[in-house]
Amino acid sequence: MTTRIKICGITRPEDGLIAANAGADAIGLVFYPKSPRAVTIEQAQAICAVLPAFVTVVALFVDAEHFEVEDVLASVPVDLLQFHGSETPAQCQAFNKPYIKAIRMKDDADLVDAASQYSAARGLLVDTYHPDEAGGTGEVFDWDRVPDGLDTPIILAGGLEPSNVAIAIQQMNPYAVDVSSGVEQSKGIKDAEKVRAFVTAVNAAQ
Repeated sequence: MTTRIKICGITRPEDGLIAANAGADAIGLVFYPKSPRAVTIEQAQAICAVLPAFVTVVALFVDAEHFEVEDVLASVPVDLLQFHGSETPAQCQAFNKPYIKAIRMKDDADLVDAASQYSAARGLLVDTYHPDEAGGTGEVFDWDRVPDGLDTPIILAGGLEPSNVAIAIQQMNPYAVDVSSGVEQSKGIKDAEKVRAFVTAVNAAQ
């Protein structure tokens, strides 16, 4: 199986193109005001306007109000929702849109239970837990904590970069990998060489 690639935290049209041209399957747009990678609806529209066909647009929210998600969906061509907070299954399913649920790997995180609760999710995104940040920490968690045999596809995030993503794929065999800070030159600004190196490393690990 080919490991899919998502480049998250895109804030500029040129970075969306860099990701697409490098071979990313999806880009992530962060609609969480506290994030250094947050975008407005206008920024998101500009990014989406330059993307070629067959690049999935993922909109990321963290405990957003229902109307905030609806406002984005009304204005931005979103393909997939990503919920990165404490959203319930009912909240995630309230938009008639496919979604993935992020699970921050706290000490008591139970992915078997999460897969059961969020059975309608198209995937579980497993990410490093940090008490002050919802994602993009650049820190790796213990991959051995992800059990084998889950029916829900696993999207691996948290501290991935060109130098370690091949090891992660060989060890975990995830459905997809998600990178943000690991391919940046500064927060919210992607580094074209790092993006290309990341995609190359993923493809070489297949």
